[in-house]
Amino acid sequence: MSGFRQRHLTMIALGGAIGSGLFVGTGAGIAAAGPGVLLSFAAAAGLALLVLRMLGEMAAAYPSTGAFSFHAEKALGRWAGFTVGWLYWSALVVVLAVEATGAATIAAGWLPAVPQWAWVLLFMTAFTAVNLVGTREFGEFEYWFAWIKVAAIIAFLAVGVLAIVGLLPGTSPVGLTNLTAQGFLPHGWAGAVAGLLVVVFAFGGIEVVTIAAAETDDPAASVAKAIKDSVLRVVVFYLGSLAVVVTLLPHDDDAVTRSPYVAVLEHLGIPGAAQLMSAVIFLALLSALNATLYGASRMLSNLADRDDAPKSLRTNGVPRRAVLFSTAFGFVSVLLNALYPDTVFLVLISAAGSTVLIVWALITISQLRLRRHLEHHAPNRLTFRMWAFPYLSYLALAGITAIVVLMATDPVARIQLLCAAGVTAVVLICAVIHTRGTARPAEEPPGFQFDQRVG
Repeated sequence: MSGFRQRHLTMIALGGAIGSGLFVGTGAGIAAAGPGVLLSFAAAAGLALLVLRMLGEMAAAYPSTGAFSFHAEKALGRWAGFTVGWLYWSALVVVLAVEATGAATIAAGWLPAVPQWAWVLLFMTAFTAVNLVGTREFGEFEYWFAWIKVAAIIAFLAVGVLAIVGLLPGTSPVGLTNLTAQGFLPHGWAGAVAGLLVVVFAFGGIEVVTIAAAETDDPAASVAKAIKDSVLRVVVFYLGSLAVVVTLLPHDDDAVTRSPYVAVLEHLGIPGAAQLMSAVIFLALLSALNATLYGASRMLSNLADRDDAPKSLRTNGVPRRAVLFSTAFGFVSVLLNALYPDTVFLVLISAAGSTVLIVWALITISQLRLRRHLEHHAPNRLTFRMWAFPYLSYLALAGITAIVVLMATDPVARIQLLCAAGVTAVVLICAVIHTRGTARPAEEPPGFQFDQRVG
């Protein structure tokens, strides 16, 4: 088989969660919550890991490149599979443009003579080409990209800890001054909540591992191992590196808001380290772009395999037509960068952000239904299980609901939520029209027919 190896899948799991959300987006979270952003990130990480565990259970039971879209169809009906698949795809193609824009911003700073839109055009063209090659070649490419990010974070943690305890040359122990000078929660619990609304979206991207698992030799075992290997590492990388930032620098430092990781290295006076971190952030954004395009193309081709997208996009080896279709919006972002180079990044993030929460909610509901079905009808498929079912599944659903309610009360976040609600309404209407009178035949209870064709 020419699919992924286990090492590819593990690094895709890590790499999918390490992108602009960690390296760039954390600055806004620190500005909103101060040191209390650690609590915000802990809550967001806990929720994301519960969702990841539920995804792993379903992917191990029913491997499919359609992943949670396929699972939603099995659990809730064809309308749900259609809705989840197209919602997720629409969010990913926007993220493509976001990641390309972020990388282009950095590159334009290095070579200002080259306009930002030209960099976006270059990146989108290059990674379209990467995704048109074989699956194994893509996996190898993303493996080394992800390793660069992981190695950089490990190095950052090591340098940061040495600086905090005063063992780095030219430093003395920092203590807890920056954590307590203005209080751990300088803006109160409202600040921590505001920080949560900013940082929760940093974990968007973890879902791609369950899509990739379907292209391994042993999907059930591969996804279980990848998730087990990545859970602790994601928590350590996110919370550990963030703890270094807020311990070493005041949370209200403008440099922290702009780029917290570069700010730390500049503060420590390590020669060339800040430039190196900028390069790492640049590569991290390109890696996230690469993985995002992979996830979007596989989701789209699986929708086509299930007759929920144009037949011309159906899988035939590498889904080249789905890759090209998915990059279309990325190329549109070239024009957006030419017209609005200073604002397009924020606008695109706002358009995509809240859709992740809607997808996570449908993932959770799907897992609750599928798990009960599996326990009664196919317990042999439960080779990887959600922790403390059903209590933690309901806790995750409650957490997602709480975040949506909090967003509705926040003037800025409310705009994102309304955009997501509008997109969801449009997709739901399309789902009802498309699936009316076309339910798939089923010998098992509706929504649970296991069909190898759609897997």
